[in-house]
Amino acid sequence: MKAIIYTKYGEPDVLELKEVEKPVPKDNEVLIKVYAASINDWDKGLLIGKPFINRLFFGLFRPRQRIIGCDIAGRVTAVGAKVTHLKPGDAVFGDLSGCGFGGFAEYVCARENALTLKPVSMTFEQAAATPQAACLALQGVRKGNIQQGQKVLINGAGGGAGSFTLQMAKSKGATVTGVDSFEKFDVMRSIGADHVIDFTQEDFTENGECYDVILDQMAYHSILDYKRALSPKGSYVTFGGSMLLLFKVLLLGPFVSMLWGKKMGILMLRQNKGMDSILELFEAGKIKPVIDRTFPLNEAAEAMQYFVEGHAKGKVVITMEDNDKN
Repeated sequence: MKAIIYTKYGEPDVLELKEVEKPVPKDNEVLIKVYAASINDWDKGLLIGKPFINRLFFGLFRPRQRIIGCDIAGRVTAVGAKVTHLKPGDAVFGDLSGCGFGGFAEYVCARENALTLKPVSMTFEQAAATPQAACLALQGVRKGNIQQGQKVLINGAGGGAGSFTLQMAKSKGATVTGVDSFEKFDVMRSIGADHVIDFTQEDFTENGECYDVILDQMAYHSILDYKRALSPKGSYVTFGGSMLLLFKVLLLGPFVSMLWGKKMGILMLRQNKGMDSILELFEAGKIKPVIDRTFPLNEAAEAMQYFVEGHAKGKVVITMEDNDKN
């Protein structure tokens, strides 16, 4: 089979299209013919070997996991002896970051509990764009406890997880401000943003506005800046950004809550948790995956380069040339 592999940490140009052996599913796994995969920050982190903690888990000097790719969509072609809920021919999608990655390939094995049946109304490209980003968004909205009528700010609202977060916040009846670059304004407005801020021109922590909930994909301000931008008893939730800022929120957040009554927390992704709720929102037309561009598998390096440059409006998807989507 064809797969995108890398044997050393580095920029997207270290990714190569190679012929490799097709994997064989273990007893609790299924083999999936991949139709589409999407790029996430976790894939970028594995590629470049940063933050350093990635190397402790995936190879100190060179990557042990040669094929990256978290989010996939495709069809089951074979099942292990202990698989009970899936069968060959099932259309599935899921986040494989908890069971070995490997999505940038024509075939991949995954545990059946990492997979969800794809609804007929969802394309394979949409399905591949959904798992990690939508789960981050749903879990973030729940952790922030967004309520109708609240003022909510989403930092990074034009990206993959951010675009889902914006739509979910709107579905709760919130008034939403999206923060991202000017080039993403049209996308943010098209999915419901009431207000938009260009982070290169305006610092939302210094404009005098306060928000009931801040959901942060980027996390590049200080913890005191975020406190200043919160309403009394407001909540700040981060699920992205620098390790230093995440550590500070973890360490100092309880003191901010104790002294000022403003909650500050970190969201740790629970892979594929809440997919039933996500599909309900999709079927009801309350959310849709925002896909900026698709690339064929042999242009995965170009796709990753486009992603790491930070200009993508929503998700970047990699598609396989030979797929039966009927």
